[in-house]
Amino acid sequence: MYTKKKYLIYLLCLLSAFFLTSRVVWSGPEDSKDKEVNSESKDVGKEAERALSAANVLLEIIKTPESGIPQDLLNHADAIAVIPNVVKAAFGVGGRHGKGVVARRLPNSSWGTPAFIEVSGGSFGLQLGVSVTDVVLVFTNDDGLKGLLDDKVELGGDAGVAAGPVGRSAEAGTNVTFDSPIYSYSRSKGLFAGLALKGTVMTMDGSANRRLYGAKATGREILLGSSLRPAPETKPLLDALNRVAPKETHQKTMKTSSK
Repeated sequence: MYTKKKYLIYLLCLLSAFFLTSRVVWSGPEDSKDKEVNSESKDVGKEAERALSAANVLLEIIKTPESGIPQDLLNHADAIAVIPNVVKAAFGVGGRHGKGVVARRLPNSSWGTPAFIEVSGGSFGLQLGVSVTDVVLVFTNDDGLKGLLDDKVELGGDAGVAAGPVGRSAEAGTNVTFDSPIYSYSRSKGLFAGLALKGTVMTMDGSANRRLYGAKATGREILLGSSLRPAPETKPLLDALNRVAPKETHQKTMKTSSK
């Protein structure tokens, strides 16, 4: 009886921690019409904070080359998405949710206007706990972006995704070929690791994109169009992208997906 009571107390503590943490990720102006009345400056500040957090995650790659994303893969990147502070909670049934930013290379290999995104997914099985990690997705060709340009893509379903290789040892391998459309990474306690994301859905964060780029802005227009300039709030992210994957090192020749 005591063990059962102790377990229930532990479960309640985990639930409380999850809901407190998820308020940071899930709260926003889209939660209710009343919240959309908040001042635009405050709302845009949330996007600025998200872009800055994403930039800091990318800059960690430079600090830890031995345990980071291989530079050769970054040189082949056609697009990069960063989702800081992804909350994963599991109480028998698991869930994952987070908000981030994605940017795509232009034809001249420079980085284009970033768009804001969301990821969510579920899982089943014997699992219990709450964790927060940073997620980085490296797109090696446009196949992985196709669904996202229409506002939704299922990783591992509509778009092939693989857990990415890590560190300089991956670059040293003579038979390494980056032929998956998307490589996924998680960062926890300063270390990068390949991450399995099958079943996770990535969508455009329409409300955030409209706040920064206008009421009629779509994900396709932001990532593919040439008329929308990057919002000032995204400058830290673009600066970080130019450091970890500069225009000059981009390698356009890449094996494409067979899909």
